[in-house]
Amino acid sequence: MNTLNRRCSSSLGKKYVMAVTGLALFGFVVAHMVGNLQIFLGREILNGYGAFLKSKPLLLWGARLGLICLVSLHVWAAIRLTQDNRAARPVAYAVQASISASYASRTMLMSGLIVASFIVFHLMHFTLGGVDPEFLEFRDGAGRHDVYRMVVAGFSTPIVSIFYFVGMALLCLHLSHGVSALFQSLGLRTGHWVRAIDLFAKAAALTIFVGNCSIPLAVLIGLLK
Repeated sequence: MNTLNRRCSSSLGKKYVMAVTGLALFGFVVAHMVGNLQIFLGREILNGYGAFLKSKPLLLWGARLGLICLVSLHVWAAIRLTQDNRAARPVAYAVQASISASYASRTMLMSGLIVASFIVFHLMHFTLGGVDPEFLEFRDGAGRHDVYRMVVAGFSTPIVSIFYFVGMALLCLHLSHGVSALFQSLGLRTGHWVRAIDLFAKAAALTIFVGNCSIPLAVLIGLLK
């Protein structure tokens, strides 16, 4: 246990923790998007999907608790690495050498913390009922939780949809650099793979942005009612 703690506390160990948790969180974001996009298949499909998840409480709550642990470890590693970097360079550079660094890479910690706050609101809104408790009472003709109606009702408020667009933009800005960085931390972003991995990261971030934002946009323009 002490050996594991020392390894995780080292700079390299923190990078591995950040990379592994980042990879797992990226996988969750993709799976979550695919599940949500079932709304375009109709009320029956989406509500059936929601009912299936709720019929597996151990799996569902295990995933939720696992997600909380992953986010916590990811944020912890990010903050500690930032602190280590600042401690290693107590005197700031006279000239900021950020010309070659992308905006996404320079704002990783800030965008990550904002995204974490967005996730909390998103869970309170659609999962825990902390924002609109009546959403949890919606039922369809089969007596199941009417997830379809909940999503449409939630995004019918323009300010909520706009906040969601901003949250997705920050998340995908974070992913556009983070996905590439995690491959580098794992020692896989080398040689001729560098450009391919960077392109994959940007393409994945754009796909996630378009996919997730298509839902509130469809609600606002009346495609989903």
